[in-house]
Amino acid sequence: MRFYLKISFLLFFISNALLLKAQRYTLSGYIYDNVSKSPLIGAYINVLSQNSGTVTDENGQYSILLDADTLRLSIEYLGYQPIIKKILLNKDIVLNIEMSEDKSSLKEVVVEANSVKENIERTQMSMTSIDTKEAKLIPVFFGEIDLMKTLALKPGVSSGNEGNSGLYVRGGGPDQNLILMDDALVFNASHLLGFFSLLNPEAVKNIELYKGDFPAQFGGRLSSVVDIKMAEGSKEKFGVKGGLGLISSRLSIEGPIIKNKISFIVSARRTYVDLFTPMINKQNEGKKDFDKIPSYFFYDFNTKISADLSKKDKLTFTGYHGRDILKIDNKNFNSSIRWGNTIASLRWHHEFNTKLISNTSLSYSSYNYTILYQAGELLNRLQTKVSEVTLKSDFQYYHSDKHLIRYGALITSNSFDIGRIQKSLDPNEDKGQGNDLRAFQGGIYLSDEIKYSDKLSFNLGLRLTGFVNDSNSYGGFEPRLSSRYKLGQNSSFKLSYSRMFQYLHLVSNSGATLPNDIWYPSNNNIRPQRSDQLAGGISIGLWDNKYLLSNEVYYKWMKRQIDLKDGAAIFEIPDVSSGFAVGKGWSYGNEIYLEKKKGKFTGWIGYTLSWTWRQFDEINRGEKYPARYDRRHNISVVGMYRLSDRIVLSASWVYATGNAVTLPSGRFVFQDIGTAKPTYIPEFMPRNSFRMPDSHRFDIGLVYKMRQKYGESDFTFSIYNVYNRRNPYFIYIDRVEDENGEPSLTEFKAKMVSLFPIIPSVTYNFKF
Repeated sequence: MRFYLKISFLLFFISNALLLKAQRYTLSGYIYDNVSKSPLIGAYINVLSQNSGTVTDENGQYSILLDADTLRLSIEYLGYQPIIKKILLNKDIVLNIEMSEDKSSLKEVVVEANSVKENIERTQMSMTSIDTKEAKLIPVFFGEIDLMKTLALKPGVSSGNEGNSGLYVRGGGPDQNLILMDDALVFNASHLLGFFSLLNPEAVKNIELYKGDFPAQFGGRLSSVVDIKMAEGSKEKFGVKGGLGLISSRLSIEGPIIKNKISFIVSARRTYVDLFTPMINKQNEGKKDFDKIPSYFFYDFNTKISADLSKKDKLTFTGYHGRDILKIDNKNFNSSIRWGNTIASLRWHHEFNTKLISNTSLSYSSYNYTILYQAGELLNRLQTKVSEVTLKSDFQYYHSDKHLIRYGALITSNSFDIGRIQKSLDPNEDKGQGNDLRAFQGGIYLSDEIKYSDKLSFNLGLRLTGFVNDSNSYGGFEPRLSSRYKLGQNSSFKLSYSRMFQYLHLVSNSGATLPNDIWYPSNNNIRPQRSDQLAGGISIGLWDNKYLLSNEVYYKWMKRQIDLKDGAAIFEIPDVSSGFAVGKGWSYGNEIYLEKKKGKFTGWIGYTLSWTWRQFDEINRGEKYPARYDRRHNISVVGMYRLSDRIVLSASWVYATGNAVTLPSGRFVFQDIGTAKPTYIPEFMPRNSFRMPDSHRFDIGLVYKMRQKYGESDFTFSIYNVYNRRNPYFIYIDRVEDENGEPSLTEFKAKMVSLFPIIPSVTYNFKF
């Protein structure tokens, strides 16, 4: 009898164990900062006992279906202390995790965000992310930490001229980048004529850049998506952080409004070069041939308020306001030029249950510039403004470990005040000549991330968009498809295809040096732009996943591209769009990337080989020509080394083929009867047939962490352009002077202008 009882009990435990093993349950939750309670985006949850894992989304949320078992979890995030947890999964479990910031983060430079394992496992390709902590270690220009310039150090991305923060992604122009700040559109992402971005590093949490394989929730631009997530203030204690630099300073204040419920963060930044120019002008006042130095400065403000309304509801408000102000006060000319962005976003996050969440946002964005100049008693004013209001709702449904479904919709209203010219005695009068236009955009999307097996996964998406104004309507289907096949535990192969439509267009007056770019909606003359991009690549983890090696190739077709016709002036024609030429473009290339993710020494090497072409019937006699930002070779080498617990050394070297430009190859001399001075008429080469000299430079930096009892502080030293390379900014044609210093009537010479020699800088950063 005892024997049968023992056998019965044994069979009972075995059957229950097998039944338990056959069950699968959902492990889900959120990962937060333990002080600010802000979500940690891209934190990696590694299920060590089942060789599986997942990554938190933009809300800090994760969800994964696992076999019932005793699990051993590893949670990692850049700049935070890793966590090891052991749990029994015998039912659906909601596990929220709070992570502590690693106060001794300089002890080891570890780049865990966007880790090697994550790159290999995820279906998404052509994407990279930048964290503020990582960007602060890289040598900076004028001591100004700039996350947009850090993005330009990645393969497939280049900046314009030296020092410029504009992004040119896989053959697209800066207007073809969709830049979002907490869901609100950013029309112009730079200060100081493009030398600094509008991103105050103290106010930014992280940035994700999509160069291709665009998720279905994004649309409206052709070449890239820059998704900026702003930092949240602490819900537990007040804090102050900032930095003092050579040309600007920044300050952020954060803390709870209601402890553990509502928090705020306010950040401000301002340059102060304008404080010194009046003194220089006064010292040189009365000197012959001295023109006063223009007064210039920029400022920006960021704010974010986060409120936990309940365990399932969260409300956030994000605001931004920034302006560049240039004042010229000379004897014969007096003017004031202002430009900048105003952005606001209200976002409601709601959790229906552990599987379904929604994010609904209402956002406003505007960009305008105004030029005021005095001519006698008459005030001349030129103004251009574009604004947008968007209502958007996104849903995420965690159906199972094999299906993550996203769907949503949006509607946008745009208004355009284009080239309004006003001449009046009253500066407050708002009447003038210009174009006032309105347009509406809308879209719906659906995507499903399918895990077919451990080796094979897909992401299928479809986006339907539409556009309408007073006299036109357009629409189109935008299919998205990507796949990942694991070649082994440490390697995977990926393919993707994406189609994008762009209904708004940006055209610059090529003869102007001020940021008088004009946004213009599609109409009869200019139909929506379209791009189709095909990409494939391989990702490999090397040497125990300490290194990531990736190689991607891409080909992109672009239809209905626009540019100004030869000789067109955008402010001198009644209908701006009649000065546009419409054509096509295409770009293709290969991007190689090697990054070391862990250890005392970290960094990356990126190389891009690419071609970018444009073709217009009305330009260059209908023949194809390289785009101005076509660069055959682009190389970046970035390294960071922990010298001690308090010192980190960094260095970067960049190289790029020169921009393609159009220069005159000769001049006709024309002199009418009775005219004292001859007229020189240039004869131009084919469009963009001349290459400027190649650009390269070497930068070094050092972060020295101070010893102090309360708070944190460090000095950041950097030297920009260490070997004083004179990189080209632009080329102009000047007359050759004879022995007596007189300009020649027939001889001309091309001269190159360089802006930045070797520039040392120091910044003091603090956090209390």
